[in-house]
Amino acid sequence: MRFMPFLAAVAVTVLSLPIARADEPKDIVDTAVGAGSFKTLVAAVKAAELVETLKGKGPFTVFAPTDKAFDKVGKEKIEELLKDKKALAGILTYHVISGKVMAKDAIELDGKSAKTVNGKEVKITVKDGKVYLNGKAVVIKADIETSNGVIHVIDTVLLPPSE
Repeated sequence: MRFMPFLAAVAVTVLSLPIARADEPKDIVDTAVGAGSFKTLVAAVKAAELVETLKGKGPFTVFAPTDKAFDKVGKEKIEELLKDKKALAGILTYHVISGKVMAKDAIELDGKSAKTVNGKEVKITVKDGKVYLNGKAVVIKADIETSNGVIHVIDTVLLPPSE
């Protein structure tokens, strides 16, 4: 009987903890981790120390290259980039736009450019119903909503234009 007040206090404490519901959207980083097809992107985000930023309030629009997209870059180049935090951060922030741009909004940007977080512009074009970035990367899956923005999956890693 002496433990009853203690157990009651524990029950009240446990019941008052916030419960993460399965249907609540995760942030951009947790969504990418959970998808399983962005292992290289997640490793790069960690290496460039951008995890906290992409878990931040946002909203952000992220053009997320798949692992297959990173395979096109080549293993040696990726390993080289993972060691160069500044260059890596420049490439990764070229995949991010401030604000939440859904696919329907991107289609309206056909022929225009959008400023990325790294300060450089990415050109958006629409051809045969597909959204292209810089005429190379194709959005293969759009509008993956997260708690702090949206992810559009792309098939090619974007490289910012040189100075």
